[in-house]
Amino acid sequence: MNYQSGLHILAELKSERTDLLSASDSLRIHFDEMIRHHDLNKLGEVYHEFPGGGFTGVVCLTESHIAIHTWPEFGFVTFDVFLSNYSKNNDAAGRSIYLSTLSFLEATVGNVTEIRR
Repeated sequence: MNYQSGLHILAELKSERTDLLSASDSLRIHFDEMIRHHDLNKLGEVYHEFPGGGFTGVVCLTESHIAIHTWPEFGFVTFDVFLSNYSKNNDAAGRSIYLSTLSFLEATVGNVTEIRR
């Protein structure tokens, strides 16, 4: 069996939805829905809310991870999703999670990079 590189999407986003960028509760639900929808396997998660608003969150998956960091005071988000293709091709799932998060946050793209690794 040959290793097939996975897709890692890294994005800088802008959003005026400071309510969604201030607390992680609704985004946690969104990520859980995406993980179930794409039949991924969550190992654990850590979210940290900052005083005054904003949060950081990382979801560890057997396939790799989803991570987000928000700065509501700047309307700024960094987001990344990496899904390996070890047991199946997860490229479409990674793109779907990225695009659905972009839509969920009503965000525009400042910068996006796709890396094969």
